[in-house]
Amino acid sequence: MPEIAEIARIVHFLRAHLVGKTVKNATAIEDANVFGKVGTTGPEVAKALKGRKVVSAGNQGKYFWIVLDKPPHLVMHFGMTGWVHIKGEQTAYTNYYKKMKPEEVNAWPPKFWKFHLQTEQPEVSVAFTDPRRFGRVRLVDCPGESIRKHSPLVENGPDPVVDSEIFTVDFLKKKMRARHVPIKALLLDQTTISGIGNWVGDEVLFQAKMHPEQYCDDFSDEQIETLHKAIRYVCQLAVDKLGDSDEFPKDWMFHVRWGKGSKDAVSHLPSGEKLAFLTVGGRTSCYAPAIQKKTGKVVSGVKEEPLESGEDDPKPKKAAKSKAKAAKADVKEQESEEESEEEKPRKRKKVVEEDEKPAKKGKTEAVKPKARANGSAAKAKPPVKAKSEPKAEPKVDDGRRRSGRFKKSDFFD
Repeated sequence: MPEIAEIARIVHFLRAHLVGKTVKNATAIEDANVFGKVGTTGPEVAKALKGRKVVSAGNQGKYFWIVLDKPPHLVMHFGMTGWVHIKGEQTAYTNYYKKMKPEEVNAWPPKFWKFHLQTEQPEVSVAFTDPRRFGRVRLVDCPGESIRKHSPLVENGPDPVVDSEIFTVDFLKKKMRARHVPIKALLLDQTTISGIGNWVGDEVLFQAKMHPEQYCDDFSDEQIETLHKAIRYVCQLAVDKLGDSDEFPKDWMFHVRWGKGSKDAVSHLPSGEKLAFLTVGGRTSCYAPAIQKKTGKVVSGVKEEPLESGEDDPKPKKAAKSKAKAAKADVKEQESEEESEEEKPRKRKKVVEEDEKPAKKGKTEAVKPKARANGSAAKAKPPVKAKSEPKAEPKVDDGRRRSGRFKKSDFFD
């Protein structure tokens, strides 16, 4: 999922190719998820863009925006698989385009587009795409210079790079002392710090040598200072490299943390320390137990899952089942990470997105033929009634799921 570095990359391209130009044409499809869930529509977005000059582009954590010469302005969020494409430019990475069919690479507008625009001369074409439809595109009606003082940006915490003067050691210390949650959960909370997702959070804790499930209010002042340095270091360097992982330091955990459930998984760091996963409340953390040791209280009942090497050749059936579970869990985990403070009150109950339904639909379709078969059998031979057979108690779903992890290639989506 795009995090702080990928958002900085997109804003870089928008500033280089779109800012300063006037939008000649804009088209948007109607999408009840991408537009509707944040109170707008595709036609309204197209209307807001057409004829307007793009004055600037900015970012805060996982959000980014374009300021027009007249309100409303566009504020966007990629969700899990959103991206912005510019015709003739490779805004994503080589891996992204390798997964596309030849005819899709040069197609315009690109596949899964939600809106696209064309500027006046010199002509530039830009499109927002999102296969999974967890991304959001909204209109914010306010002066351009006040955009961060309005929802949804105002509900989110400071960006460690953009807001370095706000994100200080004292700020972090106050936030950690005021909560009693695992440190990994605190880092992922966008209302506390903007832009940190799962891979950045794991990297930060690895660099700080902190156990991911230790309570955030159980670290010393010295450890908090170390954590602050690690956050600034990882985020700043990733942004400076525009999220290009080939440019990340070779000793970063990033390069080896993506293999859970994969036959080709790397089970240890280049230095030899083994990797493991922890799952608490449906959230997953990759860490190095020999380096990230417990120094205080941790969540009880945590189960450590060693990352097995591909040399162990896991059984195909179990591997397939593991991947299926990981895919479902990732959707829910990543969707949870994306919730801003304004969205949380409305999500008391888990809402199943249209994109998640195919998995359940497959299960339903498998049951129907069985029901028809039973019906036919009933006509041929009536079933024998049980005299005193007790009814089976329904299984209780405790709501906990194991989280999986995307492979490295998904990071570029």
